[in-house]
Amino acid sequence: MFSKATLSFLDELAANNERAWFEANKPRYEALVREPALEFIAAMAPVLAKFAPHFRAEPRKMGGSLMRVFRDTRFSRDKTPYKTNIGIQFRHELGKDVHAPGFYVHVATDGCFFGAGCWHPEADALGRIRDLVAAKPERWFAARDDRKFAAHWALAGDSLSRPPRGYAADHRAIEDLKRKDFIGLAPLSDVEVTTPGLVKLAGARFAAAAPLMKFLCDAQGVQY
Repeated sequence: MFSKATLSFLDELAANNERAWFEANKPRYEALVREPALEFIAAMAPVLAKFAPHFRAEPRKMGGSLMRVFRDTRFSRDKTPYKTNIGIQFRHELGKDVHAPGFYVHVATDGCFFGAGCWHPEADALGRIRDLVAAKPERWFAARDDRKFAAHWALAGDSLSRPPRGYAADHRAIEDLKRKDFIGLAPLSDVEVTTPGLVKLAGARFAAAAPLMKFLCDAQGVQY
Protein backbone atom coordinates (compact mmCIF):
# COMPACT_ATOMS: atom_id res chain seq x y z
CA MET A 1 0.00 0.00 0.00
CA PHE A 2 1.46 3.39 0.93
CA SER A 3 5.24 3.62 1.27
CA LYS A 4 7.95 6.11 2.10
CA ALA A 5 8.11 6.71 -1.65
CA THR A 6 4.46 7.83 -1.52
CA LEU A 7 5.33 10.55 0.99
CA SER A 8 8.42 11.53 -1.01
CA PHE A 9 6.25 11.94 -4.12
CA LEU A 10 3.88 14.25 -2.21
CA ASP A 11 6.88 16.35 -1.16
CA GLU A 12 8.05 16.53 -4.77
CA LEU A 13 4.58 17.53 -5.92
CA ALA A 14 4.51 20.33 -3.35
CA ALA A 15 7.83 21.60 -4.71
CA ASN A 16 6.73 21.26 -8.36
CA ASN A 17 3.01 22.03 -8.24
CA GLU A 18 2.47 22.66 -11.94
CA ARG A 19 0.76 20.82 -14.77
CA ALA A 20 3.86 20.10 -16.87
CA TRP A 21 5.65 18.39 -13.96
CA PHE A 22 2.56 16.41 -12.97
CA GLU A 23 1.95 15.17 -16.50
CA ALA A 24 5.58 14.10 -16.82
CA ASN A 25 5.34 12.26 -13.49
CA LYS A 26 1.82 10.89 -13.86
CA PRO A 27 3.00 7.23 -14.01
CA ARG A 28 4.65 7.77 -10.61
CA TYR A 29 1.45 9.32 -9.27
CA GLU A 30 -0.48 6.26 -10.42
CA ALA A 31 2.01 3.81 -8.91
CA LEU A 32 2.77 5.62 -5.66
CA VAL A 33 -0.50 7.37 -4.85
CA ARG A 34 -3.60 6.27 -6.72
CA GLU A 35 -2.99 2.52 -6.89
CA PRO A 36 -2.02 2.17 -3.19
CA ALA A 37 -4.99 4.35 -2.21
CA LEU A 38 -7.45 2.22 -4.20
CA GLU A 39 -5.90 -0.93 -2.70
CA PHE A 40 -6.39 0.50 0.81
CA ILE A 41 -9.98 1.51 0.05
CA ALA A 42 -10.83 -1.95 -1.28
CA ALA A 43 -9.35 -3.56 1.84
CA MET A 44 -11.46 -1.27 4.06
CA ALA A 45 -14.79 -2.41 2.57
CA PRO A 46 -15.13 -5.65 4.60
CA VAL A 47 -13.74 -3.90 7.68
CA LEU A 48 -16.39 -1.15 7.60
CA ALA A 49 -19.10 -3.74 6.94
CA LYS A 50 -18.49 -5.22 10.39
CA PHE A 51 -19.27 -2.10 12.46
CA ALA A 52 -20.54 0.58 10.05
CA PRO A 53 -22.53 -1.28 7.37
CA HIS A 54 -24.14 1.86 5.93
CA PHE A 55 -20.79 3.45 5.05
CA ARG A 56 -19.16 2.73 1.73
CA ALA A 57 -15.57 2.07 0.66
CA GLU A 58 -15.60 2.63 -3.10
CA PRO A 59 -12.27 1.95 -4.87
CA ARG A 60 -12.95 3.87 -8.07
CA LYS A 61 -10.55 6.20 -9.85
CA MET A 62 -13.22 8.90 -10.09
CA GLY A 63 -16.27 9.53 -7.94
CA GLY A 64 -15.42 6.99 -5.24
CA SER A 65 -13.74 7.20 -1.84
CA LEU A 66 -10.49 8.67 -3.19
CA MET A 67 -10.78 12.43 -3.39
CA ARG A 68 -9.66 14.26 -6.53
CA VAL A 69 -6.05 15.39 -6.80
CA PHE A 70 -7.15 18.54 -8.63
CA ARG A 71 -7.75 21.62 -6.49
CA ASP A 72 -10.79 23.86 -7.00
CA THR A 73 -9.03 27.18 -7.60
CA ARG A 74 -12.05 29.20 -8.71
CA PHE A 75 -12.41 31.17 -5.47
CA SER A 76 -8.89 30.80 -4.09
CA ARG A 77 -5.91 33.12 -4.27
CA ASP A 78 -3.75 30.00 -4.36
CA LYS A 79 -3.85 28.87 -7.98
CA THR A 80 -1.61 25.82 -7.64
CA PRO A 81 -3.49 23.08 -9.49
CA TYR A 82 -2.90 19.98 -7.32
CA LYS A 83 -3.56 18.87 -3.77
CA THR A 84 -0.39 17.75 -2.00
CA ASN A 85 -2.18 15.32 0.29
CA ILE A 86 -4.14 12.10 -0.17
CA GLY A 87 -7.74 12.42 1.00
CA ILE A 88 -9.92 9.33 1.40
CA GLN A 89 -13.55 9.56 2.54
CA PHE A 90 -15.90 6.76 3.45
CA ARG A 91 -19.33 8.30 2.97
CA HIS A 92 -22.72 7.15 4.15
CA GLU A 93 -24.69 5.26 1.51
CA LEU A 94 -27.08 8.24 1.46
CA GLY A 95 -24.25 10.76 1.57
CA LYS A 96 -25.09 12.33 -1.76
CA ASP A 97 -28.63 13.05 -0.59
CA VAL A 98 -28.22 13.90 3.10
CA HIS A 99 -25.54 15.55 5.17
CA ALA A 100 -24.60 12.36 6.94
CA PRO A 101 -21.29 12.07 8.78
CA GLY A 102 -18.35 10.24 7.28
CA PHE A 103 -14.99 8.66 8.02
CA TYR A 104 -11.84 10.23 6.58
CA VAL A 105 -8.14 9.44 6.13
CA HIS A 106 -5.61 12.24 5.49
CA VAL A 107 -2.10 11.43 4.30
CA ALA A 108 0.37 14.30 3.95
CA THR A 109 4.00 14.98 4.75
CA ASP A 110 3.03 17.78 7.14
CA GLY A 111 0.70 15.53 9.15
CA CYS A 112 -1.51 12.48 8.80
CA PHE A 113 -4.73 11.80 10.69
CA PHE A 114 -8.05 9.98 10.79
CA GLY A 115 -11.29 11.96 10.84
CA ALA A 116 -14.86 11.07 11.78
CA GLY A 117 -18.01 13.17 11.89
CA CYS A 118 -19.48 16.20 10.12
CA TRP A 119 -17.10 18.87 8.83
CA HIS A 120 -18.69 22.17 7.78
CA PRO A 121 -22.29 20.83 7.72
CA GLU A 122 -24.80 23.11 6.02
CA ALA A 123 -27.15 25.16 8.17
CA ASP A 124 -30.04 22.68 8.26
CA ALA A 125 -27.81 19.73 9.09
CA LEU A 126 -25.94 21.72 11.73
CA GLY A 127 -29.26 22.80 13.25
CA ARG A 128 -30.40 19.19 13.57
CA ILE A 129 -27.20 18.25 15.39
CA ARG A 130 -27.50 21.21 17.77
CA ASP A 131 -31.16 20.42 18.42
CA LEU A 132 -30.32 16.85 19.46
CA VAL A 133 -27.44 18.04 21.66
CA ALA A 134 -29.78 20.58 23.30
CA ALA A 135 -32.61 18.07 23.78
CA LYS A 136 -30.47 15.16 24.97
CA PRO A 137 -27.29 16.56 26.50
CA GLU A 138 -26.63 13.46 28.59
CA ARG A 139 -26.63 11.31 25.49
CA TRP A 140 -24.30 13.75 23.77
CA PHE A 141 -21.91 13.77 26.73
CA ALA A 142 -21.92 9.97 26.78
CA ALA A 143 -20.88 9.90 23.10
CA ARG A 144 -18.36 12.73 23.41
CA ASP A 145 -16.73 11.33 26.54
CA ASP A 146 -16.92 7.63 25.68
CA ARG A 147 -13.76 6.04 27.07
CA LYS A 148 -12.70 4.20 23.89
CA PHE A 149 -13.42 7.27 21.75
CA ALA A 150 -11.62 9.72 24.03
CA ALA A 151 -8.56 7.44 24.24
CA HIS A 152 -7.60 8.26 20.65
CA TRP A 153 -9.91 10.99 19.35
CA ALA A 154 -10.29 14.69 20.12
CA LEU A 155 -13.10 16.94 18.91
CA ALA A 156 -11.86 19.65 16.56
CA GLY A 157 -13.09 22.30 14.13
CA ASP A 158 -14.48 25.82 14.31
CA SER A 159 -16.81 27.26 16.92
CA LEU A 160 -18.86 30.41 17.33
CA SER A 161 -17.65 32.99 19.84
CA ARG A 162 -21.20 33.51 21.11
CA PRO A 163 -24.10 31.11 21.72
CA PRO A 164 -26.05 30.37 18.51
CA ARG A 165 -29.43 32.04 18.17
CA GLY A 166 -32.26 30.05 19.73
CA TYR A 167 -30.21 28.25 22.39
CA ALA A 168 -29.98 29.26 26.03
CA ALA A 169 -26.63 30.79 26.96
CA ASP A 170 -26.68 28.84 30.21
CA HIS A 171 -27.40 25.47 28.61
CA ARG A 172 -25.11 22.85 30.13
CA ALA A 173 -23.80 21.90 26.68
CA ILE A 174 -23.44 25.47 25.42
CA GLU A 175 -19.74 25.11 24.50
CA ASP A 176 -20.61 22.18 22.25
CA LEU A 177 -23.68 23.96 20.88
CA LYS A 178 -21.31 26.69 19.67
CA ARG A 179 -19.54 24.19 17.42
CA LYS A 180 -19.73 24.72 13.66
CA ASP A 181 -17.99 21.38 13.05
CA PHE A 182 -18.79 18.12 14.81
CA ILE A 183 -15.70 16.17 13.93
CA GLY A 184 -13.16 14.08 15.76
CA LEU A 185 -9.52 13.77 14.73
CA ALA A 186 -7.11 10.97 15.65
CA PRO A 187 -3.38 11.30 14.95
CA LEU A 188 -1.64 8.99 12.51
CA SER A 189 2.13 8.75 12.19
CA ASP A 190 4.15 8.38 8.98
CA VAL A 191 5.28 4.97 10.20
CA GLU A 192 1.69 3.82 10.72
CA VAL A 193 0.74 5.03 7.23
CA THR A 194 3.55 3.13 5.54
CA THR A 195 3.24 -0.24 7.31
CA PRO A 196 0.93 -3.17 6.48
CA GLY A 197 -1.12 -2.65 9.62
CA LEU A 198 -2.86 0.51 8.36
CA VAL A 199 -6.13 -1.23 7.47
CA LYS A 200 -6.38 -2.91 10.88
CA LEU A 201 -5.51 0.37 12.64
CA ALA A 202 -8.07 2.34 10.62
CA GLY A 203 -10.73 -0.22 11.48
CA ALA A 204 -9.93 -0.01 15.19
CA ARG A 205 -9.91 3.80 15.25
CA PHE A 206 -13.12 4.14 13.24
CA ALA A 207 -14.88 1.53 15.39
CA ALA A 208 -13.93 3.56 18.48
CA ALA A 209 -15.66 6.58 16.91
CA ALA A 210 -18.99 4.73 16.69
CA PRO A 211 -20.62 6.62 19.62
CA LEU A 212 -20.03 9.97 17.89
CA MET A 213 -21.10 8.65 14.50
CA LYS A 214 -24.28 7.05 15.87
CA PHE A 215 -25.26 10.32 17.54
CA LEU A 216 -24.67 12.32 14.36
CA CYS A 217 -26.53 9.80 12.18
CA ASP A 218 -29.51 9.93 14.54
CA ALA A 219 -29.47 13.74 14.33
CA GLN A 220 -29.75 13.49 10.53
CA GLY A 221 -32.35 10.70 10.66
CA VAL A 222 -30.22 8.07 8.91
CA GLN A 223 -29.11 4.61 10.01
CA TYR A 224 -25.66 4.11 11.46
